[in-house]
Amino acid sequence: MSAPTPTPRKSFGRLSLPERNFVAEALRTETVGGVLLLLAAVAALLWANIPALGDSYETVSHWHFGPSSLGLNLSVAHWAADGLLAIFFFVAGVELKRELVAGDLRDPKAAALPVVAALCGMIAPALVYTLTAGVGGGSLAGWAVPTATDIAFALAVLAVIGTSLPSALRAFLLTLAVVDDLFAILIIAIFFTDQLNFAALGGAVAGLVVFWLLLRKRVRGWYVYVPLALVIWGLMYNSGIHATIAGVAMGLMLRCHREEGEEQSPGEHIEHLVRPLSAGFAVPMFALFSAGVAVSGDALGKVFTQPETLGVVLGLVVGKTFGIFGGTWLTSRFTRASLSDDLAWPDVFAVATLAGIGFTVSLLIGELAFEDDATMAGSVKAAVLTGSVLATVLATVLLKIRNAKYRKLAEEEEERDEDLSGVPDVYEQDDPEYHLRMADILEKKAAEHRRLAREKAAARDALAQVPGGAGDRHDGPA
Repeated sequence: MSAPTPTPRKSFGRLSLPERNFVAEALRTETVGGVLLLLAAVAALLWANIPALGDSYETVSHWHFGPSSLGLNLSVAHWAADGLLAIFFFVAGVELKRELVAGDLRDPKAAALPVVAALCGMIAPALVYTLTAGVGGGSLAGWAVPTATDIAFALAVLAVIGTSLPSALRAFLLTLAVVDDLFAILIIAIFFTDQLNFAALGGAVAGLVVFWLLLRKRVRGWYVYVPLALVIWGLMYNSGIHATIAGVAMGLMLRCHREEGEEQSPGEHIEHLVRPLSAGFAVPMFALFSAGVAVSGDALGKVFTQPETLGVVLGLVVGKTFGIFGGTWLTSRFTRASLSDDLAWPDVFAVATLAGIGFTVSLLIGELAFEDDATMAGSVKAAVLTGSVLATVLATVLLKIRNAKYRKLAEEEEERDEDLSGVPDVYEQDDPEYHLRMADILEKKAAEHRRLAREKAAARDALAQVPGGAGDRHDGPA
């Protein structure tokens, strides 16, 4: 007997109910954070470009504070980039750990799609930048700037344009961003570490070991972990490795699988507590002190004439889009994965375009890549903003074209709850209680329709009868 033919796996198929609920909760927080991020970016641009306020922006950004004896006398902008973003990367580390043990990345076959898409979505922008800058005779130092996607910014765009993007595509975007963050972390750790202080690095590693042991021993209490985290962060900063790596490392150490009797794992619980701080404060504050670049007609013109800045714009808009779309298509083409019946390849292309919004990490990498050239660093920031705006406009147009299809899909499949149980009907098809509730609802509707039918029939019969026997009257001749 021949072996059964493997069933093709649907890419962007319907999520399980727990995964759908988790994604919905994460998206709500990220969307709110993304709106705050947009507001912070706009505030930074206004603050830096209004003549009466421009000098104050520079003054505040470069104001230093902190203990010099510990090597932490940093500027406000530096604290935002190295300090507050460590919180953002801590959440990214927890998200990555959860995806590895309980999400899409736990299954190698399911993980292949977002991993390959994210990897292609970073290689292609780097190649586009390198080619553009190389041909134009510019610096190749900024090759990593257009490789990062800003998920909060992207989700804020989705919230603003009001699209009913299917949850599977939203989950793909979220997972894609998690993998993207991982690669960005590796880029920062490997390519933007100049000199190492091995004593501080050894102290940071020892602190991480203590952190891990405390977690293993099930020690509880924020008053234990927060001071320890601050010590680890300070040692990591002084080691020469970017301090945000400390946040990632601690996030990856948290347990993210649920044990018997647990409604949430420790990782999920802590992420639920810290994510609002990251999305609502840390990232917007970083944007406030990083996005304040001088904007003028001349400055915007230079974005498209300098090879470095043009490479950033093309990397975000062209490289990201075709890299992610191409990686997704190749994975579907050469594996048993196939696209969900409810979606079309233009939907994947639109999401890939949305991933071209690079803001938070792109700005950070731009600062690291050109830290010795303040003028070019400012120009690269303007290029990141320009590329992100262009990607936003293009994605908005593409998503609006298909928005009616998304809305119909959401209403008919993902959100319909006829039995009013609070759970979409599509997730209750195997539950006998659901069918009993639906049978009761349909029987009540049928009884109401039978009553209405009897009333209409009685009304028709009454009209057909002739009142007072008039129909039998015979009048004689005149």
